[in-house]
Amino acid sequence: MAERGRRTVRDLRRGNRARVVQRLYFDGPLSRQELGSATGLSSGSISNVVAELASEGLLEEAGVVDSDGGRPRTLLRVAADGGLLIGIDIGETRVRVELFDLSLTELARTERLLAQHGYDVERIVSHVRSGIADVLRDAGADAARLLGIGIGVPGIIERGGQDGAVVHGQTIGWSAVPFEKLLREGFEIPPEVPLFIDNGAKTLGQAEMWFGGGRGAGTAAIALIGSGVGASVIHGSSLVEESRRSSALEWGHTTVQMRGRRCRCGSIGCLEAYAGAEAMRERWYEAGGPLPDDADDETALAALLEAAFPGPDGPPPDPLAVSLLDHTAECLGAAVADLINLFLPERILLGGWAGLLIGPHLLPAIRRHAEAYSLRHPSARTTIELGELGPDAVTVGAATLPLAAFLARGGSRPRVPAPGAPGDAGGLAAPHRWRRTPAPTPDASA
Repeated sequence: MAERGRRTVRDLRRGNRARVVQRLYFDGPLSRQELGSATGLSSGSISNVVAELASEGLLEEAGVVDSDGGRPRTLLRVAADGGLLIGIDIGETRVRVELFDLSLTELARTERLLAQHGYDVERIVSHVRSGIADVLRDAGADAARLLGIGIGVPGIIERGGQDGAVVHGQTIGWSAVPFEKLLREGFEIPPEVPLFIDNGAKTLGQAEMWFGGGRGAGTAAIALIGSGVGASVIHGSSLVEESRRSSALEWGHTTVQMRGRRCRCGSIGCLEAYAGAEAMRERWYEAGGPLPDDADDETALAALLEAAFPGPDGPPPDPLAVSLLDHTAECLGAAVADLINLFLPERILLGGWAGLLIGPHLLPAIRRHAEAYSLRHPSARTTIELGELGPDAVTVGAATLPLAAFLARGGSRPRVPAPGAPGDAGGLAAPHRWRRTPAPTPDASA
């Protein structure tokens, strides 16, 4: 019974710390009095928690404000140098690694270019390891100060086994890849530093909900449009407890065209086969667009947009380019309507490097088609906008994964978790059989 009581006291203390740290992180700077009102804690509990967090270097003073007839009140905030976070985006064209402080200010970054649609597992693992070493070295940072490493990857993430996070990425040829285990082998960072691996669209969504266009929304759907297409749906505001209610969607593999184009997943008529940058490049080439054979997705999409929207001093718009993008907008609008009808979101945000590139040109048409294909009542309650955080949002979102865990722990340092737990840092030596299968070859025929 005594042991049970000690657990309860420890949990209460941790909960109080978490409420204070989270309020200061998202709403600070705040005074002690404001913290009491925001958290519901007594003044004595606030004083104890603040003193404890300040002694650990997690809180700092942020000036003073006058009070009505009383002594000036000291404002508090989370100290930006209270820890380090790493966010990693495993993208279609590059592996991007960024080092952040607790305020998510970038301290260092590095990128490793990938061959066009080259998802060799060993090479990507090598890029991640060397990228982490590079950003720590460039910032003169100590790996012991790391609170965690977040990684956004394409595909479905499976957890719970001895190998940690396993990635199923059918479109990139990854079949049951024990990605966390592979990263941990030979890692030159402290074993207590946890890894958090999640779908890239979900990390993008969390970043937009915390700091971007989704902030304050009860429910938002966030689309990631790059060479491929994905989405996430997130319920709740910026508070850590609520933001956990989120899910990644294989939105790119919903059907928008019966008996349509062959998708790289092997199915036909998928949204990704029309709205992904890889598919738009292929369709533009097939239509006779002026592209070199070795043009990558980013170069091809820029050329396609230039042909369709040449500007006032350019040549007339290319009718083939205009037609292709009109059809792309309709496909996206129909798929956005599915998100509206299924999830009733307050907001839909289009992000990803390709989404941000085509959005300024196609957003009015996407909205028009979404309204035509969706139910009137939920459609009238949904706004459709571009994401606000730019092409680095997946990396920022990846860094929020260890940040969320840190805030939920009340600012406590990470410890080595049990094998198979989220962010597992140990117990990953058990063998795991996996295979790399070639991604299905897209077929232009119906």
